[in-house]
Amino acid sequence: MTSSEQRLAAIRGGIPPRRHNARTIAALTGNPGCTRRAVLDGAGVDKPLLAERIGFPARFGQSRFAITRGNAFEAQVKADDGAELLRLVAERLGVPVPASARWTALGVGDDMAARQRRSAALLTTAPDGPDDSAALFDHPMLALDVAGQRVHLEPDLVAARLGGRFHVVEVKSFPVIDGQADPAKLAAAAIQSAVYVLALRDLLVAAGRPPESVSHEVVLVCPRDFTNQPVAHLLDVRKQLLVVRRQLGRMDRLDTLLDDVPVDFTADPGADPSALLASLGTVPARYAPDCLATCELAYFCRHEAGGNTGALGRPVREALGGIEDVDRVLALAGGEPAADPEQEQAAALLRTAARLRADALAGSA
Repeated sequence: MTSSEQRLAAIRGGIPPRRHNARTIAALTGNPGCTRRAVLDGAGVDKPLLAERIGFPARFGQSRFAITRGNAFEAQVKADDGAELLRLVAERLGVPVPASARWTALGVGDDMAARQRRSAALLTTAPDGPDDSAALFDHPMLALDVAGQRVHLEPDLVAARLGGRFHVVEVKSFPVIDGQADPAKLAAAAIQSAVYVLALRDLLVAAGRPPESVSHEVVLVCPRDFTNQPVAHLLDVRKQLLVVRRQLGRMDRLDTLLDDVPVDFTADPGADPSALLASLGTVPARYAPDCLATCELAYFCRHEAGGNTGALGRPVREALGGIEDVDRVLALAGGEPAADPEQEQAAALLRTAARLRADALAGSA
């Protein structure tokens, strides 16, 4: 175990690590400047338990019923070695439905490194020409570099040799009603699927294949309307691929971040709550309203960020040109002179906005 790994284990405390997944990576890339989240996720901290321990429990997440329903739906579409799934994917891609497909289950075993090696060996040797028989890889284990860490990822399925390319297939339990899915859930599925596409492309590029051998179109399988009948849709994730790749490149390495973390920092849920609150305050966060939908510690960070312009959202913080205190913003809007030339332009805009607001209120009165 390296010194960084020992440090992360000490931060996590005496609980098993929670490993990264596509959701956590999507959340990290959505807010790459949040050191607190990067350190906690890198250490594998149980953030829901930590949030509950400090008195700010998370208010989002899937219910047990939703998880059970999702697992049942996935088992349904993968029955008979994916015969129905193969038909759905082939028809959606506009290619002939293969008479059969080699089905390889890769989701068995607790050793993630061993599963990743086996998945890599099978995926990199799978022919991808259009004249070969189709192949379906169930729950392959992929890997991706995140902040200097090698993390394991597990898409629902990878289909090879359909239309001459590899396709990531994601099975989701949210419905598609009259051809429309919930926009927020669809957006989350797109960014998570892009993470899988990047990981698969990295694997195949390392084996000498072009990145285009993995399609930018993800096959999304969901229930149709209010039934359990599966329907497949193509999800173009080119935009999400660019965003995730750029944001991963912007993130600092975890060992670099640890250099600025106090040596006694702890996020062990077994510690005293007051000690945890004090400890979390020593590692900077970058709260934004978007965090409420993606991070279990968002309610604590929002409470902590009270009076800070960042709590109003990134566009507000950036428009104010680095003025971080809400009271200072209100003072500038009221006519107080700017403390330095860099704030003068923001102060002038604030005064103009205050005047326009006052005029509008006077007119409505």
